[in-house]
Amino acid sequence: MSMSSLSVEMSMIISASVIRVRDGLPLSASTDNEQGTGVQECRKYFKMLSRKLAQLPDRCTLKTGHYNINFISSLGVSYMMLCTESYPNVLAFSFLDELQKEFITTYNMMKTNTAVRPYCFIEFDNFIQRTKQRYNNPRSLSTKINLSDMQTEIKLRPPYQISMYELGSANGVTSAFSVDCKGAGKISSAHQRLEPATLSGIVAFILSLLCGALNLIRGFHAIESLLQSDGEDFNYIIAFFLGTAACLYQCYLLVYYTGWRNVKSFLTLGLICLCNMYLYELRNLWQLFFHVTVGAFVTLQIWLRQAQAEKPVWNILPGTLDLF
Repeated sequence: MSMSSLSVEMSMIISASVIRVRDGLPLSASTDNEQGTGVQECRKYFKMLSRKLAQLPDRCTLKTGHYNINFISSLGVSYMMLCTESYPNVLAFSFLDELQKEFITTYNMMKTNTAVRPYCFIEFDNFIQRTKQRYNNPRSLSTKINLSDMQTEIKLRPPYQISMYELGSANGVTSAFSVDCKGAGKISSAHQRLEPATLSGIVAFILSLLCGALNLIRGFHAIESLLQSDGEDFNYIIAFFLGTAACLYQCYLLVYYTGWRNVKSFLTLGLICLCNMYLYELRNLWQLFFHVTVGAFVTLQIWLRQAQAEKPVWNILPGTLDLF
């Protein structure tokens, strides 16, 4: 591969950082002295991306006009860089690959997983700066790295292109896949995401639907009996349909987050118990036991499936490491 084809006049790497994926904690970063408007805007995108790394593929690019943000993630750590739009992809991801290899060699996973302070691996900045200087002078790389392998890998598995719609704007508009939506200083319950569903949660959802369907069928049969003047109590019809509504609402609480969710689940379970108590004469003991047990089981699953914790926003050190 000819290095002349990768001429990068007026192209350069501006900054780079190492970030923990699970919570966006910055572990290390290069000193960034650029103060242009475009660079300042990109710092906001850096911050937004760092909070969404766990939701994104392990190799991505965000194009922001005159600048590109590229990053790769591996073993719970992400390596992110800001470069000019004309900087070649093959060099950008080769640069990130070098950072990754050196960081993994230098620090073990235990240290990165237990780190609590931002920039606790600040000494890694020295390697970032040296590597950045090399990659900002591509002619010096011709005998030091093999770009053909990286070029082939990028062709076979190109980086995922993050759109501005996905990311949201830098002024605080929440993205399409964002898990939090802030309003008046609190997370909006309409946009809060629950923890991933477990097998027991899925089973509870199906059983609750089954109980709702059984109540609905018995309710229609009770209506038929009433119309045929068989002496069916109209209150039985109400009890069956209330039971159906309670089961369906339990399904809703199991899938979606809402305010006072746990309290609502207990009130719904209470309604299920009351309905079955009223229907004691129409159901045998096993049927009553099944409906009440399923209601209790679904309530337990609602309690266990809580909202995902909001990722903390880490304060960035002022001065020399003004990355964000």
